[in-house]
Amino acid sequence: MKIKEKKWIRFRIYVVGTFFLIGLVIILARAFQLQILEKDRLETIARSGYIGTYKLPPTRGTIYDRENHELAISIECSSIYAHPRCIKEKTKTSRQLSRILGEKQNKLLKLLNNRRSFVWIKRRVTPNLARQIEALDLEGIGAIAETRRYYSGREVAAHVIGFAGSDNQGLEGLERRYDEFLKGPELSLIQMRDALGRPFTVSRPVASNQRMFDLILTIDKDIQYKAQTSLRSALKKTGAKSGQCLVLKPDTGEVLAMAVVPEFNPNVFSRYRPYEWRNRTITDCFEPGSTIKAFLLAACLEESIVTPDTTFYCEQGKYKVGGHVIHDTHKYGMLSVSDIVVYSSNIGAVKLGCEIGYPTFCEYLKKFGLGSKTGIDLLGERSGFIRPYEKAREIDQATLCFGQGMSVTSLQMAMAMSAIANGGKLMRPYVVSKIVDQAGRVVEETSPKVVRRVLSEKTCKQVTRILEGVVDDGGTAEMAAIKGFRVAGKTGTSQKVDPKTKRYSRQKYVATFVGFVPADQPKFVILVAIDEPKGMYYGGVVAAPVFREVGQWALNYLKVNPQTCMAKLRHETKKSRGKLDKIRCSGPMNQIARKLKAEDDPVKTGGLPDFRGLGMRDVLKKGRSLGLTIVLEGTGLAIKQDPEPGSSLERIDTVRINFRPPA
Repeated sequence: MKIKEKKWIRFRIYVVGTFFLIGLVIILARAFQLQILEKDRLETIARSGYIGTYKLPPTRGTIYDRENHELAISIECSSIYAHPRCIKEKTKTSRQLSRILGEKQNKLLKLLNNRRSFVWIKRRVTPNLARQIEALDLEGIGAIAETRRYYSGREVAAHVIGFAGSDNQGLEGLERRYDEFLKGPELSLIQMRDALGRPFTVSRPVASNQRMFDLILTIDKDIQYKAQTSLRSALKKTGAKSGQCLVLKPDTGEVLAMAVVPEFNPNVFSRYRPYEWRNRTITDCFEPGSTIKAFLLAACLEESIVTPDTTFYCEQGKYKVGGHVIHDTHKYGMLSVSDIVVYSSNIGAVKLGCEIGYPTFCEYLKKFGLGSKTGIDLLGERSGFIRPYEKAREIDQATLCFGQGMSVTSLQMAMAMSAIANGGKLMRPYVVSKIVDQAGRVVEETSPKVVRRVLSEKTCKQVTRILEGVVDDGGTAEMAAIKGFRVAGKTGTSQKVDPKTKRYSRQKYVATFVGFVPADQPKFVILVAIDEPKGMYYGGVVAAPVFREVGQWALNYLKVNPQTCMAKLRHETKKSRGKLDKIRCSGPMNQIARKLKAEDDPVKTGGLPDFRGLGMRDVLKKGRSLGLTIVLEGTGLAIKQDPEPGSSLERIDTVRINFRPPA
């Protein structure tokens, strides 16, 4: 090949390469111009091609009970939407939609005549309806998948869980309190035009770091259901305005049930009035009434001001304080401290209050958590009220001793009683046990927290023994007794203030009972409060039976074995009590007080007392006051005991006593 031809070929290669290089440079320059220099302008032009962007409700995490039963879940559904500008035959379209959706045609036509580019026709319809709409292939009408909140238990724990709104946002209860954890990533419904200007819709996740979590509660749905049904039945019988029932674990502060009546169904919450959504156990304050005497007793014993056997004269039912007269429901003479609580003497409580003093008593009430928020992980909790010493008149100081002139929530009272049940520790209550991610990994876990120590264990045992007398025969809460178990608790019947007269009403009361079972090894603290019962309004008659029903069921549900000796004891005691069945302190000193005050009682010298000649009731009362375990054999009156009277109490835990009917 000639040299000239070779040069020509090389020249052509250079020319072609130069053209390719120039083209590549132009492309790179144009790309730089479009993606870097004119990025913002072009992005604006691109966005102008959208008809609109609409955020769709996010999916929410699941709420479980303590046994991982689903209480609140998100289920798939469909929503019907329209592009009004794209619909030509709006009357015909509205007629077809009305036929399938069951909505009024005029309402649908009004939506289709909207000037907006996008409207919702109907949210959250069944998949079957959505398929029927899509089968019509209507111009400008479409369906898109969404989720909605579904509460499988309906009314069960509704006041605790709360509910989510139409856009899956938490509105009440735990749904609102933990909205940031339950709410998942958002979706957007984006409408765009194609090259021919025709609209189309796409759905895609919005770029977000939002993660979705599940909640595991301390609530047991079965105990919750039982508490609600028992409470509902009690309100139906008494004609009461409302009611509350709390079931707690005293050693940890876990809430097993938080029942409120009237109830509501969160699936259709809009059908109920807002006051029916309220979780009354933390939002409603009331005067505790005689239930406060349990804490007055505990404070006096802790301060060593009195002993369970110290006696006070109860003025035969009338006692004047600061120009006012305080009454008892029965005329009592001399009552021991134990009997003041068992028979719920207001006058005896006032005299106990005088011994400890108003400031000290108020301090103990605050230590028990009364008059301040418990710190539970729910919204809307109120603190209640205790009148400061500087503003308390003489009568105010007296009435505080039997629960008037102060206000508390049900949760505060239940936690205060838990402090007695668990040996003196005030616990922080909680309803959310764990927060877990979608893989089941624990993100946050709530552990039991001791707020403070209120009482010594010794005092708690003394108070418990006395509170057992409230439930025993002759106490104010016989109807709270659970066969086979030792029960301790206190009744309360408080007058409500009439908002018109600003005075205590004689028709409106709050009946309460708060206690724990078994008394020696408490599994539950249960509080029952019935607001404005009609007819009989005493806590021992109205609230105590709910305690018994819920407590008995819960013990059986958790397979807590009954104390068979207690079942036999209660049966034998009923057979042998005779005239003691209705014992009341109408004289200067009752039979029990006389025996406890006998000058020859060996207890004064640290010896075991002589139980011979006493009935079962007297033996139990006296033995428990000394911290002894009493084993009873036979019926009638005590004829023999082991160990013998006078034996040193320091070496004795259990006393066996034989009984025989009198000749």
